Amino acid sequence: MKENALLIHPRDNVIVALRDLAAGEEVKAKGIDGFPLLEKIPASHKAALRDIPAGEEIIKYGEVVAVCTRDIKKGQWVHIHNLESKRWKK
Repeated sequence: MKENALLIHPRDNVIVALRDLAAGEEVKAKGIDGFPLLEKIPASHKAALRDIPAGEEIIKYGEVVAVCTRDIKKGQWVHIHNLESKRWKK
């Protein structure tokens, strides 16, 4: 299996694209079952591993990095348009 994404930590609810990924392309990464992307994911950006409801935390590196501002479906792009970063919060 040629991987096109990375699951950084087993607790994560997002994967990271290793290259630009096309809508409909199957995510392939160690530790997960493959699934199709619902939209284009730029290289180094995140995609949801499962449906994530608004208000739920985004987990990357095994740590909370953001909170969803709207529902995110499995395979959708996870970025500033649908989350609020926790890195800059005090």
